[in-house]
Amino acid sequence: MQVKSAEFVKSSSETSQCPNDNLPEYAFIGRSNVGKSSLINMLTDRKGLAKTSGTPGKTQLINHFIIDDSWYIVDLPGYGYAKVSKKLRKEFNKIITNYLINRENLACVFMLIDARHEPLKNDLEFITWLGENGVPFVLTFTKADKLSSSELNKNLMVYKSKLLQQWESLPLIITTSSTSRIGKEEILNFVANTNASIDSIK
Repeated sequence: MQVKSAEFVKSSSETSQCPNDNLPEYAFIGRSNVGKSSLINMLTDRKGLAKTSGTPGKTQLINHFIIDDSWYIVDLPGYGYAKVSKKLRKEFNKIITNYLINRENLACVFMLIDARHEPLKNDLEFITWLGENGVPFVLTFTKADKLSSSELNKNLMVYKSKLLQQWESLPLIITTSSTSRIGKEEILNFVANTNASIDSIK
């Protein structure tokens, strides 16, 4: 799949305000500064589509981007902010939870994880929450270019081993880099195949 058009549609403070045209949606979420905006920009070949910032909590709303007039990328508020108040963190979590559980046309969540770090508690808790609530997701490791291939493989093996302590089988895992464009084709092919599956059962 090649993205031909990508446009910002709207920001919503709650799920009921999201677009109502029932196109499939692919949500991107992760900890603060995981590289979410950079990955969205890389996938769409639009440098400024999603706003990048070094400030945790920059994404505070549900942001919809229409892709090729046929599906949406959804930029969700992150979690695990160390520099925002508990009240604001609670508000982010409420927005995220309502969207992920109640949004009927959510096709999949790309759960972003910084490939440089060992398994973090709130990442693991969020993965468990997605599984317990039946939310389809893909583990998407970012910033792969920051590691050597041996370091990357070692970190992925640690993560897989940790997950298998709770999961009978591993979810789909995609490794990405916004800088070297690793994982772009894999993500877009996954979206294309999922869209085709959705179309076939309509």
